[in-house]
Amino acid sequence: MNKRIISTVCMAALVLMTNAQSGTNSPYSQYGLGILSDQSLGFNRGMNGVGLGVRKGNIVNTLNPASYSAVDSLTMMFDVGLSGQITNFKEGNVKVNANNSNFEYAVGSFRLLPSVGVSFGILPYSNIGYNYYSEQRLELTQQTITDTHTGEGGLHQAFIGAGWRILKPLSVGFNIAYMWGTYNRSVSSSSTSSINSLTKSYYGTVNSYNLEFGLQWQQQLSKKDELTIGATVGIGHKLGCDANCEILDINSQTAATDTTLFTIKNGLEIPMTYGLGLAWNHSNRWLVAADFCLQQWGSVKYPYFDGNIKDYVLRDDMLKDRYKVNVGADFVPQPMSRRFLNRVHYRFGAGYTTPYYKINGADGPKEISVSAGLGIPLQNAYNNRSLLNVSAQWVRTSAKDLITENTFRINIGLTFNERWFMKWRID
Repeated sequence: MNKRIISTVCMAALVLMTNAQSGTNSPYSQYGLGILSDQSLGFNRGMNGVGLGVRKGNIVNTLNPASYSAVDSLTMMFDVGLSGQITNFKEGNVKVNANNSNFEYAVGSFRLLPSVGVSFGILPYSNIGYNYYSEQRLELTQQTITDTHTGEGGLHQAFIGAGWRILKPLSVGFNIAYMWGTYNRSVSSSSTSSINSLTKSYYGTVNSYNLEFGLQWQQQLSKKDELTIGATVGIGHKLGCDANCEILDINSQTAATDTTLFTIKNGLEIPMTYGLGLAWNHSNRWLVAADFCLQQWGSVKYPYFDGNIKDYVLRDDMLKDRYKVNVGADFVPQPMSRRFLNRVHYRFGAGYTTPYYKINGADGPKEISVSAGLGIPLQNAYNNRSLLNVSAQWVRTSAKDLITENTFRINIGLTFNERWFMKWRID
C-alpha cells in the first residue's frame, strides 16, 4: 500500500513538471488562450472524447463529476496518460511536419461514503507552442520585411471533485480546480532597409480557479438496456491575470532601446460552458454515446494591440462561441469470458468542432476528427480489472486561405483498478 501511494505521488510530480512543456507546434495556438486541450482520459479517447452520459464503476470519468458516485466501493483507481503526435502543416504548395509528445494527466478516484465518490488529479486546459516567420517584399522600395512569431506556455488544472447519488436514478457532482500557467508570445519585425527592429511581446501569469457542476439521470429501459442522460455547467469568470504588451524598438547600431509597456488589469477570462450527453448501455457489452458542448467565448473580451490608436485594449469581437459534437461507441464481446480477445474493448468515434477565435476578422479553422482504440485487460493474480487503453486519432484543422493541419495522434492511458478496500478472509 505504501509503495503504491509513493508511486502515485511521484507520478503526480512528474506530470506537474512535464505539463510545463508545450504539446503543440500549431501557429493557431497564438490566438485566444491557445489550443484548448482534450479533457477526456484514456477510456474516452478511443471514443473520440465522449463521456458526459457515461457512468461506469471501473473507470474515472472526469468529463462529468456526477459519474464519480458510480465508483466501485472496493477499489482505488488511478489513471495516467500520455500522447504522441505527428502533424503535417500545409500552406499552398509548402508542407512541413512536426512531432510532439506530452505526459498529459494523472487522476485518481475512490468511494468516500456509500453514495459519494471522490476524484482528484491534474489535467491540461490549453497549450501554446509555435515558432515561424513570414516575409513580405515591397516592390516599390525593394524592401523585405521579416516577421518572426514565437510563443510558449499554457494553462493546467489541479482538481478535486465529488459525486453524490442522491436518488437511485439521479446523481450530482462538482469539480473545483486550481488553474495556473503562463503565456509568452512575441512578434519581431526587421527590415533590410532599416537599422531598427521592433518586437511586440505579450505575456501574463494565471493563478485562478475553475468550477464545474454535473448531473446524471440513469433510466432502466429493459432488463438489458439502460439510458443515462448527463449535463454539465462550467462557470465563466475573470482569471485575475494582468495582460501585458511590451514594445521594444531596438537600434542595431547603437544598441539603444526604446521600451513601452501597456497593461490591462485582470484582462483574461474563461467562458460559461454547457454540455449535454446521452449514453446507451446494452447488456454491458455495447456502450453508445453522444455529447454536445457549447463554450460561450463570444461573450468574452480579449486583449488587442491597436496600432492606430497606439493602445492595448479589450475587444469583444476577437472570439466566438465554440460548438463541439462527439459520438462514440465501446464494444466488448463477452466481459466474463475466459478468452482474452472476448474481454478486449473495441472503441471508435468521430467529432466536429467549430473555432473559438477569429483571424483578421474571419472565423478560424474548424476541426473534424475520427478515432479508434482498444481497452486491453491486464491480468494479475486475482482479477483483470486494470486496463491499458490505446487509441489512434486523426484530426484535420482547416479553413479557406489558412494553414491546413493534419494530425495523427497516439494516446496511451493506463487505468490501475485495484481492490485496496476489500477485506480478505482466510479460512
